[in-house]
Amino acid sequence: MKRLLWYFVNVIFFKNGWNPLSGLKVRLLRLFGSRVGVGVMIKPGVNIKYPWWLEIEDHCWIGEDVWIDCLTTVKLGKHVCLSQGAMLLTGNHNYKSHRFDLIVQSIVLEEGVWIGAKAIVGPGVIARSHSILTVGSVANRGMEAYWIYQGNPAVAVRERKMEK
Repeated sequence: MKRLLWYFVNVIFFKNGWNPLSGLKVRLLRLFGSRVGVGVMIKPGVNIKYPWWLEIEDHCWIGEDVWIDCLTTVKLGKHVCLSQGAMLLTGNHNYKSHRFDLIVQSIVLEEGVWIGAKAIVGPGVIARSHSILTVGSVANRGMEAYWIYQGNPAVAVRERKMEK
């Protein structure tokens, strides 16, 4: 029943591009069991599966048309940015099995991580503090702190230097 109710709330209030009210979305996520910090911005067109697996810390930005596929735990640290069309995918299938079994693994994006537009983060990825996944890239393994990753599969291309 909970999944069915969430389906309709997600379609009406999140995926619907006509709802710009981020505060309402945050309250609805909390109502369905998400842990959501302060200053979180959720833009229109976002698709979230099973919010009871989602944890969002303070001052995160979730851009238009982001898809968070929470089949298990997804954690966003403080000041994480998910740019337009980014996808966080916690599930995959065992292509070696004749049953094509579903495999789920958590995703953790630590403080200051930026996932670029149309980039994909796969199951089991831990993106360490202030790492960046560039536009259209695919992360299928961990990302080290303060490094910029690019490509498919994403590889470290340069260090991220932060201004003071």
